[in-house]
Amino acid sequence: MGLKNTLASVFLYGGLALGASTFSPARPPAIPLAVKAPYLNTWLNAGSDGGNGGYLAGQWPVFWQQQVTAWTGMIRVDGTPYQWMGAVTGSQNVNQTEFSYTSTRSNFVMNVGGKVGMNITFLSPVTPTDLKRQSLTFSYLDVGVYSLDGADHDVQLYTDVSGEWASGDLGAVIEWDYGTADGIAYHTFHRQNQTEITESRELPNWGSFYWSTGISYGLSYQSGSDVDVRGAFKQNGVLANTKDTNFRAVNDNWPVFGFAQDLGSVSEKSVNILFTIGLTQDNAIQLLGEGSDLTTYPSLWKSYFSSDLDAVTFFFNDYSTATGLATDLDNKVASDSIAAAGQDYLTITSLSVRQAFAALQFTGTDSDPLVFLKEISSNSDIQTVDVIFPAIPIILYTNPDILNYLLKPLFLNQENGHYPNTNAIHDLGTFPLAKGYPDGTDEPQPLEECGNMIIMVLAYYQRTKDTAYLNQHYEILTQWAGYLIDESLIPADQISTDDFAGSLANQTNLAIKGIIGLRAMVDIATATDHPADAANYSDIATSYITQWQTLGINSQANPPHTTLSYGNESSDGLLYNLYANSLLGFDYDFVPQSVYDMQSKFYPTVALEYCVPLDTRHTYSKTDWQLWAAAIASKETQDDIISRIAKWINITPTNRAFTDLYDCVSGDYPPGIQFTARPVVGGHFALLALP
Repeated sequence: MGLKNTLASVFLYGGLALGASTFSPARPPAIPLAVKAPYLNTWLNAGSDGGNGGYLAGQWPVFWQQQVTAWTGMIRVDGTPYQWMGAVTGSQNVNQTEFSYTSTRSNFVMNVGGKVGMNITFLSPVTPTDLKRQSLTFSYLDVGVYSLDGADHDVQLYTDVSGEWASGDLGAVIEWDYGTADGIAYHTFHRQNQTEITESRELPNWGSFYWSTGISYGLSYQSGSDVDVRGAFKQNGVLANTKDTNFRAVNDNWPVFGFAQDLGSVSEKSVNILFTIGLTQDNAIQLLGEGSDLTTYPSLWKSYFSSDLDAVTFFFNDYSTATGLATDLDNKVASDSIAAAGQDYLTITSLSVRQAFAALQFTGTDSDPLVFLKEISSNSDIQTVDVIFPAIPIILYTNPDILNYLLKPLFLNQENGHYPNTNAIHDLGTFPLAKGYPDGTDEPQPLEECGNMIIMVLAYYQRTKDTAYLNQHYEILTQWAGYLIDESLIPADQISTDDFAGSLANQTNLAIKGIIGLRAMVDIATATDHPADAANYSDIATSYITQWQTLGINSQANPPHTTLSYGNESSDGLLYNLYANSLLGFDYDFVPQSVYDMQSKFYPTVALEYCVPLDTRHTYSKTDWQLWAAAIASKETQDDIISRIAKWINITPTNRAFTDLYDCVSGDYPPGIQFTARPVVGGHFALLALP
């Protein structure tokens, strides 16, 4: 039975037949629950490769890497217990009737035995222009309960999180505490032995998690083994108000941290209970930048709050403001996406927002912020230039200043003499340690990264008019431009950002990136009052783009198109790097309209079921690059590409956070490659970032 048929019929899980849920605007491959930062990144798997179809009850939430981050929700109605989140053995699941998502929210509607309804909202705020709020690694869970049948019902609500959130090493000992502050009750838990700036299975070995709710008359709490704490609620509807004092390993009788709330008699008016989950870390990243030693950068929230509890209580009590800001962003993305390309486009963009920003770690101080990016799932590099590059549309759309904060660590490393090569560096190491490559042994993508850096610098300048920024970095920009002069027209055998596809000489798409980078240097040199440099870059870029049209276009094909590599007339590929020409406003004055029109007419002729293939070597493609190509295509081709991706989202068997790489025929992961939760989905905002 196909997935769509499964959702349209009856969903069976845990021995209980559940009516089918609706999914709007689509059923994602994985549903974002608490998705705010690299270490707060919990999802509900949905696709049939390993998910249960998108039902909150009956399956454990997971960290992006797939280890369980157990999050349990139960409810007692007139003495009968039900489970609304998680997979506790022997539990009766509620009936999920609706699911929907926006840019910042995942919303579930539940029917509990026909007696009460539940509205469950997971809100991970995204506030790109408000760094105080964006710097907080916290997320909200809002649970509303109301009568469905007109009668009043006796209701108790339960939630817990487990120690699994705190450590990728389940054998590590954790310790915990319970307390109250400023109207909230909280459980806090962390690894007993803390090691800063290190990870175990992608989770941090330092910092403290806080699981909080509001203090009320009917609140009770308990920490202890999962069986004991959950069993107490099932049996009694109340917890013991006790703390387990036996600190132990995560997998030793699985310590959990529970809250129970007696809602009393619930009528048709909704009773809402708020919870927050989050992580505090004093220090966040180490970077080899200024000086000869690593510099430790504090978490940015430390500039705004004097202690963990100040941050925890602020976030909890800020819910009203946070929901308003979230609604503003939801509405902006919705209205802009629909105006640009319709509902299918909104289906894509709204699923991308939390994922893109959740790869960012905000550090430094309020007067000097630095943002570090984790290349989640592909190799966990930090500050990968060709991962920042595809993500920049969402940054430019929401707050171009963040691009400055992202590029700053790269400039600090290279301008202080820590990288020996003349080309731009590929990345700065493995997150969270940005020690760079003083020996120059980073992944060799020299042409790729020189073009990326120059294009991104000009894109930032065009939106901020920060001439001082261009002057500050002009010397190294000219160094990278020199590399492009030598290497961009006839690219040597090398990998590009699509390194998984293999190395290749004379890449047509890679060449045009370098050439557009040289054209960008014209504007950079002009803005910084280097007229002779500007004239030189202009002459070279103009000559190169003319030659490129002869080298890289198969004009005899029907229809004509660019090739994957020069002279390979049987090849083709997405010319996604042409997007930079439009992003920077060069348009047809530099690359002729005929090239745009040619590619736009060509893409539908090679499209497969779910996408336009990346190139002729494989049947897979990438969502970011497809939308870069769609953004500068005709309306007909644009709609065709977008509709294929939106259709894929709704039926893909992939079960992890929105992959940017999938097979155009099967809709599944390519063999051996499972990209997950990567920030490159920021590239889906390509239409909205154009000037």
